[in-house]
Amino acid sequence: MISLVLPAYNPGSAVERTWHEVREFFETRADSWEAIFVCDGCTDDSPERLQRLSDDTNDPRMRFVAYSPNRGKGYAVRTGLQAARGQYRIFTDVDLAYRFEDIARVAEELLCGAQVAIASRAHPDSEMLLPVRCLGYAYRRRMQSAVFGKAARILLSLRQRDTQAGLKGMTADVVNRLMPEMTCDGFGFDCELLTACRIAAIPVTEVPVRVRYEDGVSTTGSGTVLKMLRELWRIRREWRGRIVPVLAPKRDVAPEPTRKAA
Repeated sequence: MISLVLPAYNPGSAVERTWHEVREFFETRADSWEAIFVCDGCTDDSPERLQRLSDDTNDPRMRFVAYSPNRGKGYAVRTGLQAARGQYRIFTDVDLAYRFEDIARVAEELLCGAQVAIASRAHPDSEMLLPVRCLGYAYRRRMQSAVFGKAARILLSLRQRDTQAGLKGMTADVVNRLMPEMTCDGFGFDCELLTACRIAAIPVTEVPVRVRYEDGVSTTGSGTVLKMLRELWRIRREWRGRIVPVLAPKRDVAPEPTRKAA
């Protein structure tokens, strides 16, 4: 099974559209998928919407988790990844900024043997689709991403040029090994994940994607960028000298022999 985790904070009616689009995507797949929507302390009616959708569709492939209060994207992603049941687990934003062909491409990399596969807007084969009105916005986002990526590579010794693309996947073994070690609840989660992979010597495969800019709205303003830079410094400090433990292989336990009564 492949699990798709979708963290959300107050998505409103958009969560219903995503729910139906995910189900339609699953119908086109020959392999087995599940979806886990994670309501990260939503204060709108998203949990109620998801409950109604769950009751109406009665689809065991579609699940949701809700908790309070709001803890941040990193916490939501960890919660979803650890609640997932798939051998391969992918997370992306609930607004589906990366379309299903990109999600499928990440899944294919995992199925072909990658332990961790991440979307990379900086990949030479990636494409950008946008209306003319968004040219200035896209340029600012690209420059912002380049500056942040440079800082991440310097402070955390990362090799990836795009650390923040909201589409990443990994095996269940990687989830079980890394998630208990991670503590970043905010947007620094992606950099902490890549830092943990570096320290644990887990290879990361970068996957090209088709980026769509539609409305020119971003949640990463200057204040958010400064907060994320502080997160980088915290990750650097907390992971200096860390060792990621190796999970013991699972063993089949033989049943105890039946003893006859004396």
